[in-house]
Amino acid sequence: IGIIFHEFTHNLCAATSLQNRWVGNLGNIPLLVPLAQSFRRYHLEHHTYQGVYGYDPDLPLEWEIRLIGNDPIKKFFWLVIYGVMYIGRGLAQQKQLTRWELYNWAWTIVCDVALYYVCGPRGMLYLLLSVFLGFGLHPGAAHFIQEHYTFRDGQETYSYYGSGNYFWLNIGYHNEHHDFPLVPWTKLPEVKRVAAEYYDHLAFHTSWCAVLYMFITSSVLAPQSRVVRSLDAHRYARKNLKVPSADEAKGLASVKSEFALRMKKAAEMSMEKVRAQRIIGAQ
Repeated sequence: IGIIFHEFTHNLCAATSLQNRWVGNLGNIPLLVPLAQSFRRYHLEHHTYQGVYGYDPDLPLEWEIRLIGNDPIKKFFWLVIYGVMYIGRGLAQQKQLTRWELYNWAWTIVCDVALYYVCGPRGMLYLLLSVFLGFGLHPGAAHFIQEHYTFRDGQETYSYYGSGNYFWLNIGYHNEHHDFPLVPWTKLPEVKRVAAEYYDHLAFHTSWCAVLYMFITSSVLAPQSRVVRSLDAHRYARKNLKVPSADEAKGLASVKSEFALRMKKAAEMSMEKVRAQRIIGAQ
């Protein structure tokens, strides 16, 4: 259902924006919590302000980073409640509810009453637990970590090319989606195929379970492992920078290789610093 939310957000489930809004409302029924229209609002802001501190609702909050740090146990439980944290980041922006969000609330209350009448308390509890577990420490929810947490220094967005795409509507094709957000899920593999020269050199994932394991156990991965920029830097880049052509990209190959080498050395130095701090702490 979360993936359907994603598709309706980009008006890819039906012919008109109104029809897509109602696809979201219908999909919201078994979730019991009014999420559809708020997800649409904040996900579009994520696309507009990706990585911009204070504007991208996908970025962890400062108190999350301070509280979780790099502790594997805390990271584990943080992933368990990740769906709750995702909602909390939107609420933290303290924005007034839109008209469609209010409609979503009213619709959800009516549907919840009807569901309670039909399913009873045990049925409602089952649905709530399903939502909690499905958006938490679940392989299908690992795409929240896969997409923008920096598993390789210098790369901000990652795709997943594993078998989970067959069940989760190609949600793993995230680089392709950010480049072409109006392309439906059925066509994203074709985007990668016809533009292979832009994607084949990028780091990617093949296992969502491995994503979760690496995030929890790695000493260099934590909630703060994100590319973050200021609003001024974002506006400058949008105004002045462009995607190079294929010929220009070839000319930049040596520069890119040098940059990647410098980033690798910086990462190794960072890891050595972490090891040294642990040794000192142990003493």
